[in-house]
Amino acid sequence: MEDPMGFADDHLTPLVDEGLGNSAYLVDLGDGRALAVDASRDLRTLGAAAERRGLRVAFAADTHLHADFLSGAVQLAHDTGAHVLASAAGRRTFPHIPLADGDETDLGGLTLRALATPGHTDEHLSFLLVDGDVELGVFTGGSLIVNSAARTDLLGADRTEELARAQYRSLRRLATLPDSTPVWPTHGAGSFCSAPPGAERTSTIGAQKQANPLLAAPDEDTFVRQLLDGPGSYPAYFDRLAEVNRRGPAVLRSAPALPALDAGQVKSLLADGGYVIDVRPAAEYAVGHIPGSLSIPLRDQFATWLGWLLPDIAPLAFVAGEDQNLTEIVWQAYKIGYERLAGRLAGGMTAWLAAGHRQATTEFVTADRAGNRPYIDVRQETEFAAGHVPGAVHIELGSVTAHAVEAPEGAVVACGHGERAMTAASLLERAGHTDIAVLDGGPTDYAAAHGQRLAQGTVDFSA
Repeated sequence: MEDPMGFADDHLTPLVDEGLGNSAYLVDLGDGRALAVDASRDLRTLGAAAERRGLRVAFAADTHLHADFLSGAVQLAHDTGAHVLASAAGRRTFPHIPLADGDETDLGGLTLRALATPGHTDEHLSFLLVDGDVELGVFTGGSLIVNSAARTDLLGADRTEELARAQYRSLRRLATLPDSTPVWPTHGAGSFCSAPPGAERTSTIGAQKQANPLLAAPDEDTFVRQLLDGPGSYPAYFDRLAEVNRRGPAVLRSAPALPALDAGQVKSLLADGGYVIDVRPAAEYAVGHIPGSLSIPLRDQFATWLGWLLPDIAPLAFVAGEDQNLTEIVWQAYKIGYERLAGRLAGGMTAWLAAGHRQATTEFVTADRAGNRPYIDVRQETEFAAGHVPGAVHIELGSVTAHAVEAPEGAVVACGHGERAMTAASLLERAGHTDIAVLDGGPTDYAAAHGQRLAQGTVDFSA
């Protein structure tokens, strides 16, 4: 029988998506086959890990109907013949092995036992990996996560408290496992499904009993109050993906690509209601960009802001720099269900200008050159509450479009570094604002340059 920690070291490969804050897992079953848990539709990293170890994915397990990414299970079934393991209560409409509480799947020596752990979603399962009578570890999805538990408000306000109480019971059920049992969650720091910061993405039952404040709650009511205390906003696309995952994402027969578009095609797409997304760094967008385009720099968080700010039914064209990875654009879009990718501007802004089209610019200023403009802070509420410029108007980036009419003219828009602020400025400019500047830096830089101390707490936008 395996030692739990030794098994993880030798057989478990966590695959972290830094942008979404999630972990998938590849488990070497010891016979050339593998188990994949909560794999994303972007299977590049998982496929590379399996190839390095000479493994074929024979099982693909999903802990729940994911809201923040499209599952890769259906694609794995197509590509490798993997058996899909998922909750019977999820009512998935594609071929899978439906599991209920206590059901076991023979993985060829190891056993995967389904544990009903509703809360984050109502059909949520955790998967206990067992070797004989030894618990090798538990895949907890969005149930017990490092020092917290995932949010319970994704199915609507009318279900939030009910699911929070279910989450209370699920965490306490998991806490009855041996203290030495490794905990392998899906959601972690950076995920909008969960809140706590921190570098650790895995833990043990014993460590969580010591450190997780939710497990320390003396009763159910206290637990619910703690869990529901400000989970924050979440991307708009979360409201769509669970149903897509229930039906099963379309199988991709080949790797998607970005066709080359000329300047005329891009201009026509924009005029016909499509969107042009400029993925270059914020500083390059500021120097010159297509009027009406949106700045969403290509980085780990690209998919989050694409899915938060744009509809999935409009055609999208992209402006990229010469050294940027077009494949990364495609997969970040596809993993959250954005497939209407018309293409990318061949030749970039040089081609746009050569075709005789005008460009727009956005002032990108350091703190000492920001002047006394109105200050718009577009960070998340928790970031703003932790420290902000006195008198700042707070509008989260995800709600900038809804509040564009109310935003002060001639403002300097800021976040922590400048990327989100440039996105917000592009939204405001698209809505008709002029004389917008973006802060190259964050509130600490601005306060230092203006002899201020950061304020704390939250303020209403209307104030």
